[in-house]
Order: sequence, then C-alpha cells, then structure tokens
Amino acid sequence: MRRRWVPALGLAAAAATIGALFVIAPANAAGGVSATFTKGSDWGTGYEGKYTISNGSGSTLPSWTVEFDLPSGAKIASLWDGSYTASGQHVTVKNTWNGNVGNGGSASFGFNVAYSGSYAAPSNCKLNGGSCDAGGTPGTTTTPPTTTTPPTTTTPPPPGGRGAPYLYMGWGSPPNPQTVMNATGIKWFTMAFINASGGCNPAWDGSRPLTGSADANAIAQIKAAGGQIVPSFGGWSGNKLGPNCSTPSALAGAYQQVINAYGLKAIDIDIENSDEFENEAVQDRILGALKIVKQNNPGIQTILTFGTSTTGPNYYGNRLIDQSKALGANVDVFTIMPFDFGGGANMYNSTVSAANGLRDKLKSTFGWSDATAYAHLGISGMNGLSDQQEVTDLSTWTQITNWAKSNKIARLAFWSVNRDRGCPGGGVQSTCSGIAQNDWDFTKVTAGF
Repeated sequence: MRRRWVPALGLAAAAATIGALFVIAPANAAGGVSATFTKGSDWGTGYEGKYTISNGSGSTLPSWTVEFDLPSGAKIASLWDGSYTASGQHVTVKNTWNGNVGNGGSASFGFNVAYSGSYAAPSNCKLNGGSCDAGGTPGTTTTPPTTTTPPTTTTPPPPGGRGAPYLYMGWGSPPNPQTVMNATGIKWFTMAFINASGGCNPAWDGSRPLTGSADANAIAQIKAAGGQIVPSFGGWSGNKLGPNCSTPSALAGAYQQVINAYGLKAIDIDIENSDEFENEAVQDRILGALKIVKQNNPGIQTILTFGTSTTGPNYYGNRLIDQSKALGANVDVFTIMPFDFGGGANMYNSTVSAANGLRDKLKSTFGWSDATAYAHLGISGMNGLSDQQEVTDLSTWTQITNWAKSNKIARLAFWSVNRDRGCPGGGVQSTCSGIAQNDWDFTKVTAGF
C-alpha cells in the first residue's frame, strides 16, 4: 500500500462583484473579436464542446461574455474556465481568471453537454452582446448593467484538465505561492490538509484555524493573483474528519464550513490510511457526505484521491468506486496516487498502467466510454524520489503530463510544491525532491497541462 510522505511529527467576496465597473461593448463590427465553437468527443448521450475567444481588434479585450442556445433535450453537465448561468436552453458564460485577452491572443472555455436524441450544435452565439463572427473592437463603459432577476446559477467546477499540485503550509519550508505562480504560470493549488480539531470540527492539520492562519493567508495571496485552490481533506497522517464525524450529515457540515470559508469550486477527499480507506463504514460515510455536498452546492466538483496498484485500484479502491455508484454520491473525479509501488519501477509505465486500470474500472462500473472515463480520472504523482526510492524525474513527469493531456484526463497533481526544489542525493525530504532540478521545474510542466 502506497503512502504519501508526511512526517508524523508536526501534523498538529467581500464585495460580491460590486455592481459592474465595466461593461464590454458589443463585438459586431468588421474584423476584431470572435468566438468559435468546436466539438470534441461524443459518447452518444453527451459530448465535449469548446468555445475559443480570439482577439484581433488591435487592443486588449478586458472581459468577455459568450451566450448560446442548446437544442431541446440538451443541457450543460459541467463547464470549466468560465462561470455560467442557464435559463431554459439559453446559456450565458462569463470569464473567470481568463478574462484579459491581449491583442492577438485568445481564451477559451470547455463544457460537457448531456443530450437525448441526435446531436445538434449550439446556435445563436453572441459575444459581448454582438455576433460571434469576427468583428468588433472592444470598448468599455461605466454604465452599470440593468438589474434583473438572475436565472438559475451554477457555480462551475474547476475544469477537467486542471493541473493543481499540492501546497502544504504545515511543513517543508512552504514557498510563497505568488512567487511560484509568477515563475511557473500555475493557477491552481491543492492545499493540504484539512483534518479534525476536537471531534467533527475542520482545521488545517487539525490545529490551524480556517481564518487568520498561514493557510488562509496563502489562499488570499493565490486568489489575489488570479488563482484558485482545492482544499484536500485527510492525507496519510493526522486525525481525520471521516472517523470523527458520526454521520454523513455531520461530515457534510464539516466540509460545508470549509466551502463557505473560501468560496470553493471543488473539494478533494484524500482517503488513504486504514482509518478511512480500509474502513468500509467510513468510506460509506464519506460518500454519503459528498452526496449531500453536491445537493447543497450545485456545480461544485468533488474529488476522491486514493492509492493504487500498478494495474489499477485494489480491493478497497474498487469498493469505493462501486459504492459511489450504489449510494448515488455523484463523485466527479477519481484520482489515483501512482507511486510507492515497491521500488525500482518504470514510473511512466506504472503510472499509465495504473491509470488505465482505473479507466477500465470506471467503464465497467458506470458504463462509460474511454473518453468519459478519462474525463473523470485524475493522477496525483510524487515528484523526484518517493518513499520507496522510486524516481520520477522531470523527463518522466513530462511524459506523464503529455499522456494526461492527450487523453484529456480530469486532474493532474503531484506531492508537492514544497518539494519542487533540487537536492541531488538528498533522499526523501520535505523541502526538496531528492534529485537534481531547478526550483519549480515540476510545477512549470504541470502548469502546461
């Protein structure tokens, strides 16, 4: 059984988008900005779509809004790299972190559509109120928008294809997140670890509060730089919420405290030690809690992260997947941790083999196609030396990342940014990878995912 290395010792909007400062003028004149639809995988009951906003206007496009209509019987199942509202068949998508598009640049958002009957493309596309065909020079006005009753709103989950390495403020000389963001282009971090503080109360490492802590300060810095975070609950060590919260409802309440504290779009449940992963009652409690979280937070993405063999999930991993269906937990992403296989492994081959084993399990359990299974699959590796002296060097991680990109998996992470610094021959440490490398090499590769 693999183990994430964490020292046992030491684990101890403000303004709800103030009106609108700028409204972008319609893009409907000759030559300038456009939004183009492309269709990706289609699995018979759904497909993956993408809109690309291109700016050739001669000036910066500071913000964008794309509207389109879906045919009858079709609806958005998930959407990434934008926030959206849906009113009947009409969908409105606004930029999130990717709104500022320089001249000659582009931005995009992707989405999955569930449909019945035959496929039909979206229609009636509008970009900033005008035609999506090339045209229009963006402008701004200080006129506030007309206040209307908003349609049903769905908070988007973080996109499939998001790279979010782990950042841990509890050990390993944690780096300043903005320093890492500026050096690498990374936008998302998985923040470790939320555990239990006195029963069913969530706290960082079970001891640092949700507000006023180094963790909260780091999150504020990440958001100020245009990034986002996914908190990870659990890990290998520490006092977990799963066993301490007596019911699914109580556990969901603990998760909800963290969601509310940071305005989250996703949560990661890192379920690996025997007190959770190999405890069937706690497995079911976690799945029941995630079902409640999904019901109470439309659009939030739920992630389960757990260990694996070189051929895919073991008994407890398979059970977790089977029970997620049986209990209707509606988990979005199943992430394996493909390391600590026993040493001496070819880490690229082992990772791909483990991931494809998970793919096959998801296909058999949910009846998904390859493409859909990959879209619900994540990989969380360990950069440099693992606990069992397996070596994932930068070349290997680049191979893994390229494989993940080509198969359009849902999530790519590694343990951890704290260790993304070189110390050749240094062994497994909290502050470096144990191999020769430049600072943040693995994060740079992951940012390109």
